[in-house]
Amino acid sequence: MMNLALYLDAGIHQGGWRHPDAVSSGGTNWPLFRRIAQQAEAAKLDMIFVADKLAIDDIYGGDLSATVRSRPQGWSEPLTLLAALAVVTDRIGLGGTVSSSYSLPYTTARQLANIDHLSGGRAAWNLVTSVSDAEARNFGRDSHFSHAERYQRAVEFIDLMKKLWDSFDDDAIVIDKASAEFARPDGFRYLNHHETFFDVRGPLNIPRPPQGYPVVIQAGVSDAFIDLAARHAEVLFVVQPDQQRAQRFYQTLKSKAQQSGRAPDQLRILPGIVPVLADTRAAAQEKDRYLKSLITAESALSFMSASMNHDLAQYPLDGPTPDLRHAITGSVGRFQYVIEQAIEEKLTLGEMAIRYAESLSFPSPVGTPDDIAAMMTEWYRSGACDGFVVLPTYLEASGNLFLEEVVPRLQRAGVFRKDYPAGTLRDTLGLARPENALR
Repeated sequence: MMNLALYLDAGIHQGGWRHPDAVSSGGTNWPLFRRIAQQAEAAKLDMIFVADKLAIDDIYGGDLSATVRSRPQGWSEPLTLLAALAVVTDRIGLGGTVSSSYSLPYTTARQLANIDHLSGGRAAWNLVTSVSDAEARNFGRDSHFSHAERYQRAVEFIDLMKKLWDSFDDDAIVIDKASAEFARPDGFRYLNHHETFFDVRGPLNIPRPPQGYPVVIQAGVSDAFIDLAARHAEVLFVVQPDQQRAQRFYQTLKSKAQQSGRAPDQLRILPGIVPVLADTRAAAQEKDRYLKSLITAESALSFMSASMNHDLAQYPLDGPTPDLRHAITGSVGRFQYVIEQAIEEKLTLGEMAIRYAESLSFPSPVGTPDDIAAMMTEWYRSGACDGFVVLPTYLEASGNLFLEEVVPRLQRAGVFRKDYPAGTLRDTLGLARPENALR
């Protein structure tokens, strides 16, 4: 069956917040997030996904003026939000972003283990390496780690996280009142981890999570990312702008996972999708046109500069797109394709930025619920994906056409479940519970 995740954000479309129907609260909107999570659960989606960034973008023009003037950002911290959502939902998975560049494994392992316990085994974490110098400056650095170094750190980070969860046996706590034994000493292990980036003694002081490990999500397309994902990712959130590229990527990753000794079905590949929906095709096309008209060059260039970690203010807006493929130190894999396509099509810098801001290079089908459901079914059945991460163009105060109209069509087509299976998020996704590797 297809897997579906819902991206919980103010809206991925850079003009979406200006739409008259959009909720633009300017901050955390708990009632809205709670309603959407409960509605997604009622539709039987696999999980809610909350992204994160550790700074207000200030790469474009060297300060935050363009960013705060032209667009909202996340304005929310994922792990505390997921802990709150765990209380008001029962079955839907709860995924949030963690930066391996600027987080500490011991603290993060404790937080995710606790969310997994509080939610009854529904936690997931999206491992990212962060992208910009703006984030680095909030953590004692003048500039971000190099691309190679941050992936080396990520490898050590994820290995250490798993060891920490395994340092506390599933059955370590016995609570035998008669013999005065609360827990078995041999159920705990010191790690004495002393490697390149981290020194951690262990063991963890929170019991092993119900899922063994919270589900590992990763997002990216670069070569370094692909190698890491093939070994560790269980849900892969990727940018694939068209079906043929998605099919090739799908085959590559499944093959690499198998070469790493993993069963291919234990890696679920979910491209992002930004549907523009309306009751009729004409209305959907008009909505798409209107949303595009709301994007400003300033918001687009601010967003791209932060993602690239390269200041685009130094180039003329109406000049040709410069070849920046070797200048990018942020999201390398994503922008190689974007820049190559812009150069081939002879787009100006402003045109490239606005086009990117419409959907961030995710496929953005425009049409009715029937149209969107048919497109998703075709991708799934053709071996382009195992499902999708659905990124709304904006959030509405009430209603959700995708959840209310597209999901039932996918269910009737037999490609999406009508109810949750028993168990944890791993059971929902069809993933095995990992054994304790330290026993």
